[in-house]
Amino acid sequence: MGTLTIFPVPPVEADRSVVGRAMSLAPFVGMALGVAGSAVFVAAWAASGSSLIAAVLAVGTLAWLTRALHLDGLADLADGLGSGKPAQGALDVMKRSDIGPFGVVTILITLFLQVATLQRAGPFAWPMLVTAAATGRLAVTWACRAGVPAARPGGLGALVAGTVGRGAAVAATVVTAAVVGLLALAAISPPHLDAVSALIGFAQGSPSDHSGPSIAAENVAVAVADVGVRPAGLLYRLSGDSRLSVTAGLLLAMAAGLVSTALLRRRAVRRLGGITGDVLGALVETATTATLLAAAVLV
Repeated sequence: MGTLTIFPVPPVEADRSVVGRAMSLAPFVGMALGVAGSAVFVAAWAASGSSLIAAVLAVGTLAWLTRALHLDGLADLADGLGSGKPAQGALDVMKRSDIGPFGVVTILITLFLQVATLQRAGPFAWPMLVTAAATGRLAVTWACRAGVPAARPGGLGALVAGTVGRGAAVAATVVTAAVVGLLALAAISPPHLDAVSALIGFAQGSPSDHSGPSIAAENVAVAVADVGVRPAGLLYRLSGDSRLSVTAGLLLAMAAGLVSTALLRRRAVRRLGGITGDVLGALVETATTATLLAAAVLV
């Protein structure tokens, strides 16, 4: 929590054993961040009636709760890799306090994609956001596994590199996937549809039309279909089964996020000689964005 969020924690003597356990638990910190962002999304959507405003505020909340450190790491890595310099030169570029054109463009595209995918997801934004935030931190777990070197002798990268065993990384992935599956089931359960219908009615200024426990099931179905609450992605069009499409879509989106960061991590290690704190931040934002983008297409 102290490393990945803005929340203060008591001082901890961070030897490599403690750090390894911490990085293994990183996905669960991501889940907490995703829940916080989702709460903001739901509240903002209910108050404003705009899923776009809700998406902007949810993404802004995640940036605030992490001090925008991951976005800063993404910008620094983009500048370093984009500089075309050898490893040491690229690392020097990444250590500068200013942000170059590669970094600016990368941050803008990343934020636009995150907002656009959440806005499109509507009522399914909350499981997508929790999944994406957890996957972003799971990418850190895999980047810290044994065998991945640090690019510098000092800094966060040197402290966490190689501290997570493969078994711990696999276990974290399995548990995260199980939570994602439960989120998918919760997202398409009848109580969720009732709540979404009431939320839509409230946002449209007519809460009495869609709220209340006695609302007929067919009215709920019509209301949610009218505003796109049912999945509209590729898997739903292929299968016609919302339960299958949401569950499989979120799990495949999680896999897409991990694959994207595996490729980026491989590129960073080859170019820089290992990982740094900036690389870890870039992996978080890349996995989060790739997961959201894949979920928007699939769910």
